[in-house]
Amino acid sequence: MPNRLAHETSPYLLQHADNPVDWWPWSGEAFEEARKRGVPVLLSVGYSSCHWCHVMAHESFEDDETAAYVNEHFVPVKVDREERPDVDAVYMEAVQAATGQGGWPMTVFLTADGEPFYFGTYFPPEPRHGMASFRQVLEGVAAAWNERREEVGEVAGKIVRDLAGRSLAYGGEGVPGEEELAQALLGLTREYDERNGGFGGAPKFPPSMAVEFLLRHYARTGSDGALQMAAETCGAMARGGLYDQLGGGFARYSVDREWVVPHFEKMLYDNALLCRVYAHVWRATGSELARRVALETAEFMVRELRTAEGGFASALDADSDDGTGRHVEGAFYVWTPQQLREVLGDEDGQRVVELFGVTQEGTFEEGASVLQLPDGEVDPAIKQRLFAARALRARPERDDKVVAAWNGLAIAALAEVGAYFERPDLVERATEAADLLVRLHMDNGARLARTSKDGKIGANAGVLEDYADVAEGFLALAGVTGEGVWLEFAGFLLDIVIDQFVSEGGALYDTAHDAEPLIRRPQDPTDNATPSGWTAAAGALLSYAAHTGSEAHRTAAEGALGVVKALGPRAPRFIGWGLAVAEALLDGPREVAVAGSQDDAVTRELHRTALLAQAPGVVVAVGEPDSEEFPLLRDRHLVEGSPAAYVCRNFACRMPTSDPAELAAQLGG
Repeated sequence: MPNRLAHETSPYLLQHADNPVDWWPWSGEAFEEARKRGVPVLLSVGYSSCHWCHVMAHESFEDDETAAYVNEHFVPVKVDREERPDVDAVYMEAVQAATGQGGWPMTVFLTADGEPFYFGTYFPPEPRHGMASFRQVLEGVAAAWNERREEVGEVAGKIVRDLAGRSLAYGGEGVPGEEELAQALLGLTREYDERNGGFGGAPKFPPSMAVEFLLRHYARTGSDGALQMAAETCGAMARGGLYDQLGGGFARYSVDREWVVPHFEKMLYDNALLCRVYAHVWRATGSELARRVALETAEFMVRELRTAEGGFASALDADSDDGTGRHVEGAFYVWTPQQLREVLGDEDGQRVVELFGVTQEGTFEEGASVLQLPDGEVDPAIKQRLFAARALRARPERDDKVVAAWNGLAIAALAEVGAYFERPDLVERATEAADLLVRLHMDNGARLARTSKDGKIGANAGVLEDYADVAEGFLALAGVTGEGVWLEFAGFLLDIVIDQFVSEGGALYDTAHDAEPLIRRPQDPTDNATPSGWTAAAGALLSYAAHTGSEAHRTAAEGALGVVKALGPRAPRFIGWGLAVAEALLDGPREVAVAGSQDDAVTRELHRTALLAQAPGVVVAVGEPDSEEFPLLRDRHLVEGSPAAYVCRNFACRMPTSDPAELAAQLGG
């Protein structure tokens, strides 16, 4: 019989709806039940494409004996971290503070007041490698609760007080300048892996936000070292196993420092960020590889993540059926030499074995290899035959949940890639996703719901990253399409950021002032897999201010960047998007108004030139002369009857020009 999760919209929660564990969703009622019964809450946090979440579910939550013990001694609560990043952030901070590490599945035991007192991640069904079994943990926690409850309460209270004392004081300390950005570049240079690209050792994550900073720093200063790190890193990722050499798109991370073996889940946010990054690498270098990867990644998102409603699904699982009924990580993606020969024949098969770095021993598991492309290119016809053969395999499951923030990132990427490479279909897909967010996720007061599924809105309120990333997507779409309505919608969202998320001194919180109170109000300025809500908001606020001249939005952006001044020189890998925004602030950012009919070839050429400018954070408006569509177009006229571009920054404007080459020169200096 299904449990209480059967009525949820999250695919992750629905995966647990038939567990014998009597799960509750996160709710006041669950904690009230714990209070009434006098038992602790077992909080389990994960997400649908998390490999070890599936393992623990199968080993423990589907086990009748374990479930019976859980149901008797605890109120079990299941949370999808992608739906409730605030709950995840608060308790993950506690787990990391207590254990020095974190990850998912996250397992936390709480009092009925939500105060944590015992922590962990994955627990096996039997003791192994010095790790207690899940049953031992359950019995130990239950015994402590029943026999030493006062002590448990003291521990929980101390943890909450310690968390409260960690509140950030950053913000309002002035904006980062040349010195801080130079120190950040030096810090990245020290951590750069010269042999393999990327930063640090294994596991190695795609450093999208740091690469954006490096590209902007190069554009502003001409630093060849910054461009080299960006281009080499992107080249190494694109030729390694992290990138799907047949279908496009990137896996979550590489388990080794050489980018050979990935953790195979494919996330919307990674692919949206990397799609945009590779387009920007192409813009800076003209790299044909970067162009191909940007387009293939865009096509992957549209083909495999687009939902029937026009939004983009969250993720594809790492695991799938390997043909024997076993669910195995990477089964959909890996190949043996024999499998390649079966599809292509001996001659072509052997050539491709060598080209893709496939070995008899295998680079992955059980003699299978992850496809890499260390050198050269593959014949498109051969690639298509392998892609078609792979399509016959059992596919990884898809998490169909539409997350507002990640769709905002996808909108920005698809709009820009569509514009750069003259693919209006991609701009159209971006517009359709934006329409869905406005129609379904945004209420009449411009408050955002974080998620939807199958056209049904989720119950959870948007957090800071939702408002910031959706605004970023809308601003990119406005610049590409010339439709001012997207600038207006971005403004509605950013007004709420200022009203609901900004604290005194310019710091930002991850949840709104009127959000459900937790044991601590989450606040994190550092990038993880995506730009932090804090720095994403800074970037969108700065762009909106450049479009509109709004002093309030510019002031809020500058206040938010105080944290980058503090953290950028010390931890540049973890605040890359904040550093990228700081580059835009130092450059102006520049404002371009292209006045002219979009039916006119000169207008289109000027517009394209403006979009391809590398000037950090440049904002672009295009439309009829003296149009009300964009504030930047007011009092902007044709020049001698011809469309013209007007470039301004820091309250000073250059002479208008109808010459694309002159416009490029104005934006390059």
